[in-house]
Amino acid sequence: MENLSQVLKQHKLAQEDYHKILSILGREPNLVELGIFSAMWSEHCSYKSSKIYLNGFPTRAPWVLQGPGENAGVIDIGGGYGAVFKMESHNHPSFIEPYAGAATGVGGIMRDIFTMGARVVASLNSIRFGDITKKDSIGAKHRYLLRGVVAGIGGYGNCMGVPTIGGEMSFEPSYEGNILVNAFSLGIVKNDEIFYGKAEGIGNPVIYVGSKTGRDGLGGAVMSSDSFSEDSKSLRPTVQVGDPFTEKLLLEACLELFKQDLIVGIQDMGAAGLTSSSFEMAGRSGSGMVMHLDKVPMREEGMTPYELMLSESQERMLICAKKGCEARIIEIFSKWELDCAIIGEVTNSGKMELFWYNEKCAEIPIAPLSEKAPVLERPVSKNPHYLDSIVSLDEKSLRTQESQKVFESLLKSPEICDKAWVYTQYDSTVQTNTIIPSGAGGASVIRVKENGKGLGMSVACQSRLCYLNPREGAKQAVAKVGRDISLRGGRALAITDCLNFGSPENPEVMWQFKESCEGIKEACKTLNTPVVSGNVSLYNQTNGKDIYPTPSIAGVGVIDAVNNVLSSHFKEAGLEIYRLASQGIQPKFGASLVAKYFGNSFKGEIAKINLQDELFLWNFLNVANEYGLLKAAVDIYQGGLALALTKACIRGNIGVTTTKKLSFDELFGEAPTQILLAIESQNLERVISLLKNSNLSLTKVAILGGETLQIGDITMPLHNANQIFYQQFQNIIETL
Repeated sequence: MENLSQVLKQHKLAQEDYHKILSILGREPNLVELGIFSAMWSEHCSYKSSKIYLNGFPTRAPWVLQGPGENAGVIDIGGGYGAVFKMESHNHPSFIEPYAGAATGVGGIMRDIFTMGARVVASLNSIRFGDITKKDSIGAKHRYLLRGVVAGIGGYGNCMGVPTIGGEMSFEPSYEGNILVNAFSLGIVKNDEIFYGKAEGIGNPVIYVGSKTGRDGLGGAVMSSDSFSEDSKSLRPTVQVGDPFTEKLLLEACLELFKQDLIVGIQDMGAAGLTSSSFEMAGRSGSGMVMHLDKVPMREEGMTPYELMLSESQERMLICAKKGCEARIIEIFSKWELDCAIIGEVTNSGKMELFWYNEKCAEIPIAPLSEKAPVLERPVSKNPHYLDSIVSLDEKSLRTQESQKVFESLLKSPEICDKAWVYTQYDSTVQTNTIIPSGAGGASVIRVKENGKGLGMSVACQSRLCYLNPREGAKQAVAKVGRDISLRGGRALAITDCLNFGSPENPEVMWQFKESCEGIKEACKTLNTPVVSGNVSLYNQTNGKDIYPTPSIAGVGVIDAVNNVLSSHFKEAGLEIYRLASQGIQPKFGASLVAKYFGNSFKGEIAKINLQDELFLWNFLNVANEYGLLKAAVDIYQGGLALALTKACIRGNIGVTTTKKLSFDELFGEAPTQILLAIESQNLERVISLLKNSNLSLTKVAILGGETLQIGDITMPLHNANQIFYQQFQNIIETL
């Protein structure tokens, strides 16, 4: 091959990789084969830098029906039904083309769900940008990116008829060169009707269904496995172009297909397209496969085998059918006006053999491709210094700030104010199952009509905390989503993760990754929330600047009494508000919102979680809600007690007066495992009895009523707080 070094560079392959390829093939690869190795050995597909740290994740429990290794994870939710869910990133494409990148991210995760045989019933998202309040070009760019991403998420999800019911967003300087767009979807499936991505049975036909293949998204997996530079605009052709109307047809066709005994397995053509789907299906079964690429439905003229194998055109599936069922499958997809073509068959050769007009254009042993994929033990910093250059928080100076001024500013911050401008662009009520949608605060909830139960789901990650202490930040992210579900009266059963980090070539980033993984393992083990699916996104770096470590966590839990979902709105005059928290864990300013906006730095002492206390809190909330002892409950999160209390009162449209003196630390400091409870006085003794022998303390802090927020030395008319809370985000987006 001429200009070998240049070709390898274009394919992000090292000389060591090339020598492995020579060993596997026993000869030099041609361009098609090199492209296949490049895609399958990319960071995005092979997890070569992260795999060794993912080992040891808790993945099993009696309710786990399918853990990592398939298109999505599945948990048993009772009555013979399962919840199928996963979260994935589409960061790089969304930065290059925000609408198309976000839209196809949503489409891709939905296909992962319905490929398992499930109907998709809910979506969440976690999106992160630079500072959108800046009046300079950076602020303008990230407002543009935010508009595009939100429109893409809404456009695709709304057209699919899938409710987007919740999510989170944050705004930090570290995302100025690399935004994050993480998409989560969940579906419902009968436990005995789950489908898997496998291709087995010698002679069984391999069938291509869905949209035609074009050149869009060509090399997307390789692009997502590299850092950005000033030249990132040249990567636009690597971003896929989605069509939600076609995907809707594909979903319905697949669900119809699943009702009949016609197929062995099915796989989405996601990252690396036809390459990953065919190799993964055959690899899981230890089979071989023959494919005739000239039979692939093509959107453009003059396409080559290389392009057909590596295109990431959307809305496509690969099916391993039962022999003799071809006509019926073609009939189903024809009915839904989708392409359907028999392009190959399963063999026992253990090889992938590709033909182009009856001439063999590639032949690769399937098992060695994955078994000999690079597993890199990249250098990991033993003593990271990235925080050394950052000054420490001057807490004494911070405490001199006027509480009223701090409160008003934090209420206006994009982290705190209501995001109606965003979530009203998403259809949250389609399918008529949504009980708690976006904008309510805390976990979102849907009704599962099939078994009469509810599902709570939440997504979270405090990236400033992860930057200061990746292990602690990851633990608290796992705890946060489970706490949100418990605050609805549910019990978190499992999580999915989306691990977003900078360049793995930076030893300090690899330390962040390693520490975050250890934090997830520890929290999931103690809290009994196994990891059932997930995604790793590395190289979130531009011009040498890495993002904050952002291990986004999404949790799912069952709510048995769907008519007894706990509210997060304080709305009844006379109710007493209590703070329930771990004894001995005081709110701190490290990584806090008040330090971000009013401190010289957010590098300060953080409050660390006691996972046993967290677990007790979850159990307490379940029992107390079951007994009807709580009127409402809300988590104390970013902004501390003052902002948590304010938001709960605004959403319930009621004033509040605190009943004890509150220090600056108590008002704005942050710590895990602390919540606010609205309790009727006649239930207080029973609540206290449930807390016996625990390490949790219950303290009365306020009483509801009136038209004013009187929180410590902070005073604001409820009407004014409402205006700020509900209008500020739209003002930022539309007036700057």
